[in-house]
Amino acid sequence: MSTLSSPDDAVAGFSAASLARRLAPYRRPSGRRGLLEIAVTVGPLMILCGVAWFAASRHLWWGLMLVPIAAGFLMRLFMIQHDCGHGAFLPGKRLNDWLGRAIGVLTLTPYDYWQKAHAIHHATSGALDRRTIGGIDTLTVAEYRALPALRRLGYRLYRHPLVMFGLGPAFVFLVQHRLPVGLMRGGWRPWLSAMATNLCAAALSVGLIVAFGILPFLLIYIPVVTLAASMGVWLFFVQHQFEATHWAREGAWEFHEAAFRGSSHYDLPAPLRWLTANIGVHHVHHLSSRIPYYRLGQVMRDEPALREVGRLTLWQSRACVGLALWDEAAGRLISFSQARRQARPGRGASLAAPGGPVHTEG
Repeated sequence: MSTLSSPDDAVAGFSAASLARRLAPYRRPSGRRGLLEIAVTVGPLMILCGVAWFAASRHLWWGLMLVPIAAGFLMRLFMIQHDCGHGAFLPGKRLNDWLGRAIGVLTLTPYDYWQKAHAIHHATSGALDRRTIGGIDTLTVAEYRALPALRRLGYRLYRHPLVMFGLGPAFVFLVQHRLPVGLMRGGWRPWLSAMATNLCAAALSVGLIVAFGILPFLLIYIPVVTLAASMGVWLFFVQHQFEATHWAREGAWEFHEAAFRGSSHYDLPAPLRWLTANIGVHHVHHLSSRIPYYRLGQVMRDEPALREVGRLTLWQSRACVGLALWDEAAGRLISFSQARRQARPGRGASLAAPGGPVHTEG
């Protein structure tokens, strides 16, 4: 396949829509590859959890040491569920949907409800005037300044790292996903998805408690789930909450440009790329969401100029934590302290009009 001529072309000198068309041949899932991906994810996850339970029964800390590794594999299983939601993991919609539903019991994520919310996110990514469910709430500078003091405090607490990457993910996966939040008036399907997942997850939990006891369940299974949730939220955060992300108002917003330029390339070390199922190649994923994650590496080899578009390294991504407000005048995300400096006399301030919260996620 032809490649882009340079990284500069990848940033500004070509049409994102034309690139999406050129990437269409990669949108072919492989049943054989899909089965292999399931095997190398579910197998180690079961072994790690089993060994952790066994170790914890003899010495708690031995079992807890395996929790982060098991959480990484559970997060990878969620990435398979994510690809199923895009119809990109296995050939055929029915196979993808039923595999996604089964995985949803383990990840505590009701598949059909999540699939709908995530589709809305993809369809409106970067559209400031169509900010909906499916992501992380982000206010513009002007919206934040227009809030009363108590709501400003609430937003600052929401964006605090302990909430964003600790309490928040645990709440979403353990509590919020038990109801079709955001789609409660969307008919019976979101409710069926949530309630069926709840029933199956409850049956699984009872089975684990009966087989292994309540303490291993609380000290191994729950930490694995919550830590995997935090890992996943961190990835989704970095994929859109970076300084040079892209948002636009109606008239200036275009789907392919917003999808491509509003998503980062989280350039992780090779072991983490594998464990995260290439989700860091998020600019390509948003541009063409039907490309299976196991083909994204080939895309990056065939189109080397894409490597520099929205690129963030693991070290650089630390700076994303402090970004909390969209500055419409500057066209970038800024921190609370930057917004405070803007508001001082003699300094320019953003002129964004108040509106609803921005939702930005993978």
